[in-house]
Amino acid sequence: MRQIKIPCMPSFAEEERLAMQGYRFIAGIDEVGRGALAGPVVAAAVILPHSLKTSWLRQVKDSKLLTAKKREYLFDFILEAAISTGVGIVSHRIIDARNIVRATRLAMKQAIEQLSPPADTLLIDFLSLPEVPVPQKGIVNGDGLCFSIACASIIAKVTRDHLMIKMDAVYPGYRLGKHKGYCTEEHVANLNRLGPSPIHRRSFRPVKEMLLR
Repeated sequence: MRQIKIPCMPSFAEEERLAMQGYRFIAGIDEVGRGALAGPVVAAAVILPHSLKTSWLRQVKDSKLLTAKKREYLFDFILEAAISTGVGIVSHRIIDARNIVRATRLAMKQAIEQLSPPADTLLIDFLSLPEVPVPQKGIVNGDGLCFSIACASIIAKVTRDHLMIKMDAVYPGYRLGKHKGYCTEEHVANLNRLGPSPIHRRSFRPVKEMLLR
């Protein structure tokens, strides 16, 4: 019989472990938009109080598991509760020029540099950032396991969604406000009909293949 994987709830376990080691400003880092065909990659960094106690805590999950309405609801609460937040935005042009992994790391670095007070340690979803001289830990499935990373994923997702909704008005016909630039059947159909827009990533398939026709 096939087992169904039940999504876990993020906890403060990692933050508590680091707090016991003397760290004060522990930042969770996550990104959104790595797999999209259009638009930027966006990263967020969030430092939360160690003793955060509020009614909305149990509603926080990896942003991919939340509805758009729930993410918008939590977005304001996270910003209000956070000691500090930062957002990094790296354009489709840099993604094409440097590749998506480097662009993602750059967005994360930008987000970290915006934190005030600065972070003294980092919890990062999946990646490590050797270019950032701060103690850090990359956590596989971090946005599902670690509370501050989950909050960062919500900040990054809502920020990027708002950007893509604005881009929908600039480049109508692709329905960017609906699918946010990801590779849906509707998006590919509109790409085939209209051709790539200026914000489509030329290094990503199927955009790259369309340009070679």
